[in-house]
Amino acid sequence: MKNIGGQAVIEGVMMKSPKGWTVAVRDMKGNIHVKREGLSEFPKALKVPMVRGVAALFHALFLGVKAIEFSASKAYDEDESASGGPMNPFILSLTIGCAFVIGIALFVLFPLYATKLIGVVIASVSENSFFFNLVDGIIRVLIFLIYVVAIGLWKEMGRIFEYHGAEHKTIHAYEAGEELNVENVRPFSPLHPRCGTSFLLIVMLISIFVFSFIPQSWFFVYKFLSRLILIPLVAGLSYELLKLSARMKDNPIVHLMIMPGLLLQRLTTRDPDDRQIEVAITALKEVLKLEAENAA
Repeated sequence: MKNIGGQAVIEGVMMKSPKGWTVAVRDMKGNIHVKREGLSEFPKALKVPMVRGVAALFHALFLGVKAIEFSASKAYDEDESASGGPMNPFILSLTIGCAFVIGIALFVLFPLYATKLIGVVIASVSENSFFFNLVDGIIRVLIFLIYVVAIGLWKEMGRIFEYHGAEHKTIHAYEAGEELNVENVRPFSPLHPRCGTSFLLIVMLISIFVFSFIPQSWFFVYKFLSRLILIPLVAGLSYELLKLSARMKDNPIVHLMIMPGLLLQRLTTRDPDDRQIEVAITALKEVLKLEAENAA
């Protein structure tokens, strides 16, 4: 059985296997559109522990952008979208760039500066590296929770959260060896231990540990830049921990460790309807076909 991952997109689901990826999107007329592409195998240098996590993260971001671009071009009728076709590359690049800058400001710069201000009031925070990074990490997690709750109030994002649930249910059914149809998929949980939401929570927790090694005596700008430089290390460690937790999910201790991530997924997944499950099943069936074709 192949390791399958996925992502919810606009009115659809992307599924990825080792040898290919597909995205299925339902348009406003009810038709399902599918995009399929094969994938080249990672070089051996990118398969070693720690490095593979960073490579997988950037690869997932790249495929995610392509899947969202396809879904945006197919989900709406021409008179409902700005262009009725693929997103302008310049606009897409500008959007990604702005999102990256906002993400750095919101989840790195602001928590760091807020912690510095708290340290002015509470001496132990400014004097102890562990306490400083613990407060910094707690602020980062709180910002993330507020962010997720806020975007969940947006109707369109609520639809994406439903497709997120459909993706998880379908992967659960596949991993359980069930025949892929709506009736079989529907009873499964919309929560999954390998979810990107759990990965983000692990990243935030691992960052508290890694950043605690940054000398407290450094200037603010050095602390900020060192956090950016250490992001690949944090991502690599988090990826390995996520993979380990998925393999040992039945272990009571590991199950206890992954519970926070599963609880967090209750904010980013919702129960899908049958039509959404059908789209997720279509995406998974297509990626399995693509996997078989590329393996032949």
